[in-house]
Amino acid sequence: MIVGVPRETKTHEYRVSMTAVGVDELVRRGHQVLVQADAGTGSGISNDEYRTVGATIVDSAREVFSRADMVVKVKEPLAAEREMMREGQVMFTYFHFAADRELTDGCLASGAIAIAYETIADAQGRLPLLTPMSEVAGKMSIQEGAKYLEKPMEGRGILLGGVPGVEPAQVLIIGGGIVGTNAAKVAAGLGARVTIMDVNVDRLRYLDDVMPANVHTIYSDRLTLQKYLAISDLVVGAVLIPGARCPVLVAKEDLGRMQPGAVIVDVGVDQGGCCETIHPTTHEDPVYIVDGIVHYGVANMPGAVGRTSTFALTNATLPYALKLADMGYQDACADDPGLAAGINIERGKITYQPVADTFGLDCAPASVANKVA
Repeated sequence: MIVGVPRETKTHEYRVSMTAVGVDELVRRGHQVLVQADAGTGSGISNDEYRTVGATIVDSAREVFSRADMVVKVKEPLAAEREMMREGQVMFTYFHFAADRELTDGCLASGAIAIAYETIADAQGRLPLLTPMSEVAGKMSIQEGAKYLEKPMEGRGILLGGVPGVEPAQVLIIGGGIVGTNAAKVAAGLGARVTIMDVNVDRLRYLDDVMPANVHTIYSDRLTLQKYLAISDLVVGAVLIPGARCPVLVAKEDLGRMQPGAVIVDVGVDQGGCCETIHPTTHEDPVYIVDGIVHYGVANMPGAVGRTSTFALTNATLPYALKLADMGYQDACADDPGLAAGINIERGKITYQPVADTFGLDCAPASVANKVA
């Protein structure tokens, strides 16, 4: 199989979808790997490192897309990339279709097979390709939130951990999954007062056992959420429904309850976000203000720490990429129901129900469904 690795084009996206280790594994198995020139530069991986293990360095994304049977990326294909996709080509990357109708329509029109990192499951039902970037984004949410609480950034002018004699910041984390857990660890380590809200009592019970004393767990309901929004300096949206749009939990009118200069970091913005007033931003222009509240909506947060993120991501994605290359997507997905769950779009049809439901479109079974069953 010819596997293509293009350079990412999203603003300030420094990750790359494959390291030299991945190229080496594929080449040793008899596959050809096309890497666009400088694709790994943002993660500290040179063209020569790829060449040494057998990659073919090509000048343009167009050559990658035109020749590759499978394109492995990090972020969803942007408009210019969607125009280069072709029927029957496998696209293996993050998609988050439910937050983007234009992306969905473009991938449907291409006839390509869209296998989404974020909906692939393991034998325990976990999301192994979403987890590493959720860990990074969770930790970064506090790092970024602390920065934008500073007064020059139009925040409240609060030091997250406080100092002796001055109380620390109040951090509210909505969602106790991977993002929320990692956010809580960092916020607690900096000395903040942390509250994690979730509707899963078993998860709250677990977090209550493992978290330090300055982290508290609260069951999430509408009235309790409003209460904590009113006293929080930093709010982290850490809500996830796999493959579907995030539910809106913080309404626009709730901003009026919050303290002026408070900060919202909505990690789920690439799936619509849990805050009604959030919209995607970039590392170049990360924040905006609505009703006195600072909104941080960068949709590719881990891209800022490209080297860490690249190696964390590719550690998880490489086994799946190898399987897809060795067996072809149909046999690989027939052999692995968790991998088959990653097929969101196949040759012009939506095959993942939450995406179809979001847009009111038809959903058809993937071509491997009968084999998986």
